[in-house]
Amino acid sequence: MNEQQRKQQAQIKSAENPADVKSDAGNMERLKNTTSDDMIAKYFETTYEPPNLNKARKRGRDDVEVHYDFGIPEDMESIGEGRKFMIRTYGCQMNEHDTEVMAGILENMGYESTNDTEDADIILLNTCAIRENAENKVFGEIGHLKALKREKPDLILGVCGCMSQEEKVVNRIMKKHPQVDLIFGTHNIHRLPHLVKEAMFGKEKVVEVWSKEGDIIENLPKARKGKVKAWVNIMYGCDKFCTYCIVPMTRGKERSRLPEDIIQEVRHLTAQGYKEITLLGQNVNAYGKDFEDSDYGLGDLMDDLHKIDIPRIRFTTSHPRDFDDRLIEVLAKGGNLLDHIHLPVQSGSSEVLKKMNRKYTREEYLELVRKIREAMPNATLTTDIIVGFPNETEEQFEETMSLVEEVGFESAFTFIYSPREGTPAARKQDDVPEEVKKQRLYRLNELVNKQSAESMQHYKDKVVKVLVEGESKKDPDVLAGYTERNKLVNFRAPKSLIGKIVDVKITETRTWSLNGVMAETTAEVK
Repeated sequence: MNEQQRKQQAQIKSAENPADVKSDAGNMERLKNTTSDDMIAKYFETTYEPPNLNKARKRGRDDVEVHYDFGIPEDMESIGEGRKFMIRTYGCQMNEHDTEVMAGILENMGYESTNDTEDADIILLNTCAIRENAENKVFGEIGHLKALKREKPDLILGVCGCMSQEEKVVNRIMKKHPQVDLIFGTHNIHRLPHLVKEAMFGKEKVVEVWSKEGDIIENLPKARKGKVKAWVNIMYGCDKFCTYCIVPMTRGKERSRLPEDIIQEVRHLTAQGYKEITLLGQNVNAYGKDFEDSDYGLGDLMDDLHKIDIPRIRFTTSHPRDFDDRLIEVLAKGGNLLDHIHLPVQSGSSEVLKKMNRKYTREEYLELVRKIREAMPNATLTTDIIVGFPNETEEQFEETMSLVEEVGFESAFTFIYSPREGTPAARKQDDVPEEVKKQRLYRLNELVNKQSAESMQHYKDKVVKVLVEGESKKDPDVLAGYTERNKLVNFRAPKSLIGKIVDVKITETRTWSLNGVMAETTAEVK
C-alpha cells in the first residue's frame, strides 16, 4: 500500500476535533541566565537548549517515576478565554494521541479549537521524524505561515513532536525561521501551560527540548476525536535501535504505564460509550519489560482488559522479537480481543534484517506467523516493508517478495528507504540506483494489491459486523466503518447508526474496501 492508496482508504468523515487539522546562541545564553524558579519544570530540571542526539543515545536506565498531580497553573487557567488554537498533526498514532493531550491542556486553559488558521491565536505543528518527506512538509508549512505571523504578530507559532528532538531541525529553525516562537519536544508536553506563558510574555524564542526523557505523567486531559474509537497509550519510547530509525532518540527509552492506570482509563472510556480502543506504543508488545519487580506483560494486560465490557480492543505497533507465546495464548481467547495483527517485518531477507538490527531472522519471523496461525486460523496479518535498504540486492528483494506471498499479508505499508540523519544506516554508501528502488516498490505494491483484492473477495455475500464511524468523505449519504479485521466498509443507512456496531451484508469487493447493504437482522453488539 503506497501513499496514494492510504489516502484513498481514509474515507471516513467523523466528528473530529477541529484543532487537529491533519494532514541563535545569544538567545540560548540569555534564556539560561534568566531562568527563574517559575521556569523550572515541576517534575524535572528544565533545559533551554537544542536537543542532543549523543546524549539521547547514551541514556541510562534511570528510575522512572509516575506523577498524578498534573494541573493547570492558577495564573493560566483562563488565559485562553476568547482565544483559539489549532494543531496540525503529522505522523503516527502516537502523534495523534499527543495532539489529543495538547488539545485537552489548551482547552483546560480556556482556548477553543479551530480549523481556520486565520482565527487561531496558537498554531502548533506536531511533527514526525520518520521520513524526509514528512520533514519537508513541516518546513513548507512553516514557510506558509510566515505571512500570517507578519499580519498577526501576537500569534504563537510552535513546533513540537519528534522533529523537535533533532538537533539539525532546531538549529535550522533558529537560523532561518524567526516566525517560530516556541519549540518543544516529545518528553515535556505536560509543560505546555508554562511554555505558552513564556511565549506570551517573553521577548525571545522559547526552546525547551529534553534529551533525557521525562517520567510518566498521569491525569493529563485529552480532547479525543469523536466518541466511537479511542487511543490508549500504554508505554512510551523504544529500546530496539533499528539502524534506519530515529525514534529511540526522539521518543526515549521504553517506559511502561502501570497496569492499574491503563485499566482505569479503559473502564472510564467504556462508561463513556466508546466501542473500540487501540493500545499504543512505539513497541507495544515490549510493554512491562521495564518493570523490575514484576513479570506482567502485554499478554497479562490484554487478559485483564478482556474482562472489561468494551466490544473491541486492538494494539499497535508490534515488534516480532517481543511477540511472545503468552500474548498469542491470550489473543486466541477472542471475544473483544481482535485477531487483526499488524506485525512489521521490514524485509524478507535475514541478511538485510541483520543490517537493520531487527534482531530476528526470516525463519524466526515465519515461525512466529506459524504460531499465530495455529492459535488463530482466521487471523488477519498486515505489515510494514522497506524497499531499497542500502545495498539491497535483487536476490534479497526477491526474498521479501516470497515472504509476502508465503505469509499472505492482506495489506502492507510499503516505503522506499529514507535515510535519517543521526542513524547508522544513513552513513552507509548505497550502490542501488533510485530507479531500481522505485521499480521494486512498484512490483511489491502490485503483489500486495493482488493479495488484498483476493482477501476481500472472501467477504462477498458474507455478513460482517461494522463499527460505524461516520459519513464517507466521498458521499455524505453513505456511512463508513471497519470490521473486526479492520476492513473498510461503505453502505447506505440512517446516520443514527453512527457509533454503533451493525450487521452489513457485503455486495461488492474492491482492493482496499467493501461495499454492502444493511443486513435484515442488525443488532448492536453489547
